[in-house]
Amino acid sequence: MHLEWGRPGLREAGRQADVVVVVDVLSFTTAVAVAAQREVLVHPIRPGERYAASMARRLGAHLAGTRGAAVSLSPPTLARLGPGERVVLASPNGATLALEAASTGATVVAASLRNAAAVGRWLGGHQRRVVVIAAGETWRDGQPRTAVEDLLGAGAVLSQFPASSLSAEARVAAEAFRGSEPELEAILRGCTSGRELAALGYVDDVVCASELDGSPVVPVLVDGAFRPS
Repeated sequence: MHLEWGRPGLREAGRQADVVVVVDVLSFTTAVAVAAQREVLVHPIRPGERYAASMARRLGAHLAGTRGAAVSLSPPTLARLGPGERVVLASPNGATLALEAASTGATVVAASLRNAAAVGRWLGGHQRRVVVIAAGETWRDGQPRTAVEDLLGAGAVLSQFPASSLSAEARVAAEAFRGSEPELEAILRGCTSGRELAALGYVDDVVCASELDGSPVVPVLVDGAFRPS
C-alpha cells in the first residue's frame, strides 16, 4: 500500500493502482462520508464546470453552493438530506482527484477520519494494489501545500495494516496518526485549514471532520456518483 500527495502523486502512482483512496478531510471526503451514511449519492464535479446546473437538473439532484448555502461542501448540510437524494458537489481537491482517479480505471474510494476504520476493513477484503492519495491544499499563489489533516486521515486508514504491507511513506503516515489520535480535534482546529474554516465561522465543519470513525460506510465511486458500499 502506497501513500502519495495530490494530483502529481496520482498521476505517477495511480496509473498502476487497482484502488485509489482519496483523502480530503477538510472537507470533501468528510462530506461524502456524511452523505453516504444518509444514503445520499454524491456526484463529484470540478469547480466552475458550466454544465453543473444542467447536470443537477438532469439527475434531480441538489446543486451544492458555496458555504452558507442550504447544501454545500460543509458536511453538516449533507446530514440534513435523506436516503436516495443526490448532490452535485464541487471541490478543487477531493472531487477533482476522484474524477482523475476514475479516469485511470481504478476503483475510487473516499476516506476521511470519520470512516477510516470502515475503509480499512473494506480494503482488507480486496487483495489489490492500493494507493492512498492525500489531497493536500494550495497556497494563495496556487502552489501545493501539505495538509496535516490529510496526512492524519490517510494515516488512520493505513494504520490498520501491518507495516510489512506499507511503503515507507505509508508507514510514516500511520505512525503520525497513532501519535496524534488522542488530540485529533485539537490538531484539526489548530492546523492551517482548520483555522481558515474557523475564521469563516465553520468550526462545526472541523469538529465533524475530527470525529474518528463516526461513519461506518465506504463511499465508492460508481457510475459517476459516490455510493455507500
